[in-house]
Amino acid sequence: MSDVLDVVTGGAPRSGQDPDAEPARGRAYWALADTLNIARRHLTHFRRQPVLIAWQLGFPIISVLLYGFVFGEAMKVPGGEGDYKDFLMPGMFVMTMAFGFMNTAMGVVTDAQKGVIDRFRSMPMAPSAVAAGRGVADLVVACAELTILALTAVAIGWRPDNGAGNALTAFALLLLLRFSLIWVGVWLGLVVPTPEAAGGLYAVAFPLTMISSVFVAPSLMPDWLAPVAAWNPVSSTGTAARDLFGNPGAGGASWVEQHAGLMAVVWPLVVTAVFLPLAVRRFQALSR
Repeated sequence: MSDVLDVVTGGAPRSGQDPDAEPARGRAYWALADTLNIARRHLTHFRRQPVLIAWQLGFPIISVLLYGFVFGEAMKVPGGEGDYKDFLMPGMFVMTMAFGFMNTAMGVVTDAQKGVIDRFRSMPMAPSAVAAGRGVADLVVACAELTILALTAVAIGWRPDNGAGNALTAFALLLLLRFSLIWVGVWLGLVVPTPEAAGGLYAVAFPLTMISSVFVAPSLMPDWLAPVAAWNPVSSTGTAARDLFGNPGAGGASWVEQHAGLMAVVWPLVVTAVFLPLAVRRFQALSR
């Protein structure tokens, strides 16, 4: 139990200090400081490797233009009313947040393969800072992605029509989904052996977003596939975001579709409750 508390609270003492003499407030301070330093390290990579920015921020923009203009005329909106781009944009926000766990996994496995995580573990720093710093950095990047994607959406004619407060709530739900998937990415990054193997995880990411309400309403899918799409956590966040933005909804009469706002909170909490302990235990196992 003490090992788990050390990982979660950053219980590692500074070198040369007596662990019993270090106050609890000092431990929390150093855990926060170490977390911010790790986050700054990850964000510095974007300044030194601009190609990362081009990929992570450029891919969502290209996806909006591709699906909105190339496929848009052929796609149906539930009820047959409204512009497909208005239906699409909340789904694109969700897809971008969902795909983010791939970037997390790739970053973690790259650091692990290069020995960076081992070097962090050998330093007098809070063990929690390695995962928490990654989480902070990824949330900052997610905010940048959402901002750029929203500006692109506005430029092509999309508008949130339900007030600024509801729009901010929708963005908060999107970031909550991204936060929960960070721990999936951290765990996967500690499990897969190489960056090449992590790249193969796209085979999991694509069905997660495609079999959902991101591009097509579940009610328009075959009867055997519609329940799978409706119960997809990505669909709950997408449907809740559409309702909050005032955009055309995915429709549907199932319980999960009628309570999308509730499930957009419950699903991320469940994912976090499952994968955060798994990530902590996997990190602890690295020292065995």
